[in-house]
Amino acid sequence: MNAERSARAALTAIAEPGEPFLNRIIDHSGAEKAIDIIRTARIPHDLTVTAKEFQRLDQWRVRLATVDPAQDLAVCDRFGGRLICPGDPEWPTTLDDLADHRPYALWLRGPENLRFACLRSVAIVGSRAASPYGLRTAADLASDLTDQGWTVISGGALGIDAAAHRGALAADGPTVAIFANGVDVPYPASNEGLFAEMAKRSLLVSESPPGAPPNRLRFLVRNRVIAALSRGSVIVEAEARSGALNTATWAGKLGRVIMAVPGPITSRTSVGVHKLLREEGTVLVTRPEEVIEAVGLIGTDLAPPPHTPVLPRDRLEPLTRSVLEAMPTRGSTGPSQLAAKVGVGPHIVNAKLGLLAASGFVERAPAGWRLTKQARSPK
Repeated sequence: MNAERSARAALTAIAEPGEPFLNRIIDHSGAEKAIDIIRTARIPHDLTVTAKEFQRLDQWRVRLATVDPAQDLAVCDRFGGRLICPGDPEWPTTLDDLADHRPYALWLRGPENLRFACLRSVAIVGSRAASPYGLRTAADLASDLTDQGWTVISGGALGIDAAAHRGALAADGPTVAIFANGVDVPYPASNEGLFAEMAKRSLLVSESPPGAPPNRLRFLVRNRVIAALSRGSVIVEAEARSGALNTATWAGKLGRVIMAVPGPITSRTSVGVHKLLREEGTVLVTRPEEVIEAVGLIGTDLAPPPHTPVLPRDRLEPLTRSVLEAMPTRGSTGPSQLAAKVGVGPHIVNAKLGLLAASGFVERAPAGWRLTKQARSPK
């Protein structure tokens, strides 16, 4: 077993994810020597350490005595998982943007290649207590984005996260879930079927070793990985205090695009989204083309303008439409009155009335012509 890989596996078990102090030790001495530093509490003389950080060494040393990286790697191998480390071909270099907060290693489960999947990726996150509107929006966005060659990244939680994963799977597209627990621990349990399908077709990712239970702090900490792996994050529904907003904060720190989908102004689950939209730098998105324009290549991935409905009267040539617009909404009128309003001769109006009648816009009345019931509609 590679000593460096074994050391990184151990570090994922003894320290909370993304500890700046531990990353500084790794950068200075390497993962293998970091284990020795934790075991002996002998800090290199040129590494500055605070009293609080030194106390963490004591905590890690206690945990070190209980971990078995060889066993964790064996368990991971049994369920078809793998451990990737910085420098491995599958390691996404975008994680290096996290600097002192980057993962020590990542545990993966599923056939997708993480680095390749993240080359064109978008995070879709939001409220656990999502509305039907939010669930539909997240699923549709994810499905359409994967159809156009993008990977959808989310956190595997209830609500918006799960809807995004399901939308991507429904389109046979790639999707990546970032866990706050081991990749073999289905949490929440109600998403167990979803995770089983993702393990077969996509990818589950965690900073914690197999068997690690969910931890409240890790749900927030893992958001930095979601933000770092993607080109941008789309927030679909978020209350005033929401983990999804924490993902947006990390996206901003990392120079990623922050996008938000507006919701009803009366909805509590859209309060956080609307607050985000009031902040400079947030991009309002309502369809996948706008998301791709925000995160894609400048001048290449431009969103086409939204299609406006073409009404039957829009197809009329200008003079015929002028005659139609001159018709009263109630009652009837004659060709002479219409000719005066439009400014043309009665014989021209008569010809246009014949065309309008053939198209179902006007009909004869006892005192001239009137609009049909269909034409009285604003459409």
